[in-house]
Amino acid sequence: MFSRKPVILAAVAALALGLPAVALAIRLRLSATAHTTATKRIPRSSTTRGVTEVGPLFASASSIQHDCTASVVDSPRGDVLLTAAHCLSGSGVGMMFAPGYHKGISPYGRWTVTAAHLAPGWLKSQNPQDDFAFLTAAPQTINGRLMEIEQVAGAYQLGGKPRSGEAITVLGYPAGSDNDAITCRTTVYFTGAFSAFDCSGYVDGTSGGPWLVNTARGARIVGVIGGINQGGCVDSTSYSSLLTQAAQKVYAQASDHAAPDIAPTPGSDGC
Repeated sequence: MFSRKPVILAAVAALALGLPAVALAIRLRLSATAHTTATKRIPRSSTTRGVTEVGPLFASASSIQHDCTASVVDSPRGDVLLTAAHCLSGSGVGMMFAPGYHKGISPYGRWTVTAAHLAPGWLKSQNPQDDFAFLTAAPQTINGRLMEIEQVAGAYQLGGKPRSGEAITVLGYPAGSDNDAITCRTTVYFTGAFSAFDCSGYVDGTSGGPWLVNTARGARIVGVIGGINQGGCVDSTSYSSLLTQAAQKVYAQASDHAAPDIAPTPGSDGC
C-alpha cells in the first residue's frame, strides 16, 4: 500500500561511494500513520537520550549515515549484538555499532562488526519468520585493557516469545546522521506467527530495535523490529519474528564464533 525504494539501491549507492560491498542494506520505512479506530488510541514515541546497550548501525567506519538499530546481547565472550536480518547485505564485516549514540556523538566508541550469523530460513528464502541476525564485535583496547563491548556497554538477556498483552519498551534510531533514539511503552499482540505492537514514529532506521521486557533479573529482549514487510508498512504498527528455537540456535553459533554467514541482499518489503 505504501511504496518504498528497493533496498538494492543501498548496495548500488555503497559501491558508488566506494564503501565495502558488505555495506548495510538501508531500511526504508515510510513515515505513514495507520488508520486509528474510535476504540483504540495509538501511543506516540518520544525522543530519548538512549541507553548504553542500544545504538545505531553504520555501513562502515567512514559512514555518516546510520540506517538500522542493534543491541548488545549477553553472551559468554561478551561480544554479541542483535539486529534484523534485513539490515544486512554480505558478510557484515566492517559495519560499525555505536552504543548509547546521542546528538551525533558516540560516547562509548564505535565497535567494528567481525561476523554475521543468520537463520537458514533467511539465508535460503528470506523467510520473514527468521528476520533476525546476530553479529560479533571486535574488542577494543581501553586504558591499556582489552575490553569486549559488553564490559563497556552492558547487555540484555535474550528472551523468548512474549505474551499477548505483555508490556514492552521499544527503542530505535530513525535513520540519519545525528538522530537520537526514540522510545515507546506499549503492549504486544499477535498477527499470525508474528508479534506486533502499535506506536507511531517507528520509521526508517528503527529496524532491529529491541523489544524489552523488564524482569526481576533485568531487561530481556523478546523481539526486534522486522518480520512482516521487514518491520511493517506504516510507522504506527511494527512486527517481529519470534526469538524462539531458531533464534537461540543462531545466537549459540555467534557466541561460539562458528563459521559466519553471508547475508543475501534483502528483497522488496512488499509494501
